Amino acid sequence: MIKLHNKTYTCPVDVTLSFIGGKWKLLILSHLHQFEKKSFSEIRDNLPGVSEKMLSQQLKELERDKLIEKKVLSLKPYRVEYSLTAFGKSLSPLYAFISEWGIGYLKENGIDYVKDQALYK
Repeated sequence: MIKLHNKTYTCPVDVTLSFIGGKWKLLILSHLHQFEKKSFSEIRDNLPGVSEKMLSQQLKELERDKLIEKKVLSLKPYRVEYSLTAFGKSLSPLYAFISEWGIGYLKENGIDYVKDQALYK
């Protein structure tokens, strides 16, 4: 067993999943990997079904875990920009693998995402 930050983990995979687990975190990280910088509204618009409260919570957790950083662009109106930290960028092989695997799976099922990606945000 691994003890870290007052939590017990079974193995290194369990530790990693605690940082990127859940429905939204990996999607947020991969969007920031692909586009480098995104505002709150741009991230929200690319994640259909996420509530503002959930997105805000996930962004705070990713920032707390030092995977992303938030830059305040202006106070009035309040505008922020999110980007990956060096630690968040270190997961880039994971983002690439998951994306490539998903594209392959879609192709196996008759969907050519690469050819038709203009249809998606």
